[in-house]
Amino acid sequence: MRQIRTRLSTLICITALLLFAAGCTLKGTIKETTDSTSNVTGTTSGRIWFTEDGLLHPEHKLTAFTALNQTNVEQDLARGQGEYLTSLGTLLGLSNDQQAAFHTKAQEAFETLMTSDHEAQLQQLRMLAR
Repeated sequence: MRQIRTRLSTLICITALLLFAAGCTLKGTIKETTDSTSNVTGTTSGRIWFTEDGLLHPEHKLTAFTALNQTNVEQDLARGQGEYLTSLGTLLGLSNDQQAAFHTKAQEAFETLMTSDHEAQLQQLRMLAR
């Protein structure tokens, strides 16, 4: 009986020791992971793109919109109409009265707008909106 208690006590002590040791390692690992994640998101996620509230700064909305909706924007540019082209005009600061002219200019410039250089495409769109 005494031998069973001793073995049980030993087993409990070893289990507790293992759990404690694993807990320290787990805690350390979690801290290192969250610290690394914070460092990565702070330096690579483009914090300058977002306000403290997590909203996109106005000067980056056009870039984000065209990048995220590239296929739809290209289709609307080719047709010279559509909700994505209208949204693009709105992001460029065009009033409702200016939208039709912008749609026509954008369709006419479709071939030159289809470039792999995203920044050049945005610059051309800004010029069309003038």
